Amino acid sequence: MSGIYIHIPFCKQACSYCDFYFLTRQQLRQPFVDSLVEEIFTYRNTKYSHAPVKSIYMGGGTPSLLTRQQLRQIFDAVHNVFVLEPVEVTMELNPDDVTVDYLRMIREFGVDRASMGVQSFHEEILNFMHRAHSRDEAISALEALHQAGFPSFTADLIYGNPGQSNGMLKKDIELLLEFDPPHISAYSLTVEPDTRLGKQVKLGRIQPPEDEDVAEQFDLVASTLSEYGIEQYEVSNFAKPGKEAVHNSNYWKHENYLGFGPSAHSFWWDGEGAKRWKNRSDLKFYLERDFIGMREDQEDLDLKTLAEERLMLGLRTKWGVELGELKKRYGYELNPAQLEWINYQTKSGLIDKSSSSVKMTHEGLRISDLLIVDLLSKG
Repeated sequence: MSGIYIHIPFCKQACSYCDFYFLTRQQLRQPFVDSLVEEIFTYRNTKYSHAPVKSIYMGGGTPSLLTRQQLRQIFDAVHNVFVLEPVEVTMELNPDDVTVDYLRMIREFGVDRASMGVQSFHEEILNFMHRAHSRDEAISALEALHQAGFPSFTADLIYGNPGQSNGMLKKDIELLLEFDPPHISAYSLTVEPDTRLGKQVKLGRIQPPEDEDVAEQFDLVASTLSEYGIEQYEVSNFAKPGKEAVHNSNYWKHENYLGFGPSAHSFWWDGEGAKRWKNRSDLKFYLERDFIGMREDQEDLDLKTLAEERLMLGLRTKWGVELGELKKRYGYELNPAQLEWINYQTKSGLIDKSSSSVKMTHEGLRISDLLIVDLLSKG
């Protein structure tokens, strides 16, 4: 096995753009942690518990709302059930929760990589996003990471915000770079229908920026980070060499992972076939501890589905996809129509194809989703 994902579904408040599963009722945190520990123990002495765990990712929600004792409960359970050989243990933190003492505390549990949602240093953008932190708190959190000597961290930025100029984005990037981040995730603001932002857009109260303006900001992010040796390795992810996210990379490579907590996803591929399932996004049901009944969207995945998924995910990365891997692992070969299309896109400068692999150029990564859909439609 490659990874464990633990979803902590609590936030202080709702960000305007977020469609992840979360609640703001903090009094349910301890009952949730107790249920989470029990769910983890349901995997004891099963086929899932014997494979080495290479990465752990605690996301949310806001994991940094948890206390020392709650974290101890969770990590003790993971250690008791699984064989741990982690090369990366990541925990998401909100800037307003980060202090040197808190960082030193989570190091006690093996956390060696912090993931922090800075999003912007402009107060007007943070207010528009309804973020819980301020510019000064983000700066203090980044300073704390250095003061605590934290091994590694990644910070998130969001571009493509209404009213966000290229100059504002440039200032955000340059200020973040002052803290020498090994990894940055930069996301284009996405309007999801059931969020506060989605409802405001639907009512015409907010006008998202034009696609051309968002693409220009994407180029600004990529070019500025590249100047500092932080290279794009996936559509939304940039890192110094060797600092790419292990856990997320495993998702893209079809490595096995288990998800714990409401809304968490799992994927397992062994001699019995490939399966994917999801926990219901329902904390009330989760607290009843019917973890088998909690599963939904369970599916058995055939090799063609897996191969097309591998193409889709792999082509979003700088590594692309090895043709030999497609054939050996999935029994999949590109058909004549796909090869013809790839050759055309190679001449257009959007795809880089060799005898052994296919990957996107920088220009291709800008519109990778459109290109991937086009390629798979010819399958």
